[in-house]
Amino acid sequence: MDKPIIITFLGTGTSQGIPVIACNCSVCKSNDPKDKRLRASIMVETLGKRIIIDSGPDFRQQMLRENVNDIDAIIFTHEHNDHVAGLDDVRAFNFVLHKRIDIYAEKRVQESLEREFAYIFAEDKYPGIPEIDMHLIENKLFKVEGIDVLPIRAQHYELPVFGFRMGNFAYMTDVKTIGDQEKTKIKGLDILIINCLRKEEHISHLNLKEALELIDELSPKQVYLTHMSHRFGLHSVEGPTLPNNVRIAFDGLKISL
Repeated sequence: MDKPIIITFLGTGTSQGIPVIACNCSVCKSNDPKDKRLRASIMVETLGKRIIIDSGPDFRQQMLRENVNDIDAIIFTHEHNDHVAGLDDVRAFNFVLHKRIDIYAEKRVQESLEREFAYIFAEDKYPGIPEIDMHLIENKLFKVEGIDVLPIRAQHYELPVFGFRMGNFAYMTDVKTIGDQEKTKIKGLDILIINCLRKEEHISHLNLKEALELIDELSPKQVYLTHMSHRFGLHSVEGPTLPNNVRIAFDGLKISL
């Protein structure tokens, strides 16, 4: 892909978001807007198209904050609630734009969406429900509005998840491990976006040590950490401690390549 790509971080938090309900830690009580994190998601803009990766519970708020008036597709990494719960809000785009929204997901994720949002897929449809067109993806290159998207298979503990590469950047979230063959798809990138939950070990997410080791192995030019919990620490404190090519992403950050 030789056309410019703009990536907007719609959310950079983990499943609880930051601040966490009822938490009085220094991160949750921080006045720094970079410490306020909605659930993880990005928007990719290229070739005049807008593609969303994951529509979590904060999808509506994210669309309003970024003044997004049109989207072309949503691609899902996996079926956990913090990545899919905002699907219902695509109906606003249906109403305003008079078009259906394309949804891309693997079979297991599609089946989960059909259970969780049964009313969308019901034969006798209730008026005003979201209007979507589902597209099946597998672990091979596919196109969204003429844009090449390459899945990268990873493991979120025992759950297989997809990351996605477009051009010379990749977005990987909720990753704990990546197989050697899949790693070859994302070596030497211009930009890698990767989850980094916290400093302590976690059963289903990379911690900081693991993320930095993976970054060293993959050798991207620039890295942005995302999907962070309040236990990762303050943006202003932790940012300066990282290697020169590693930055902490924050909600609303825009990058381009």
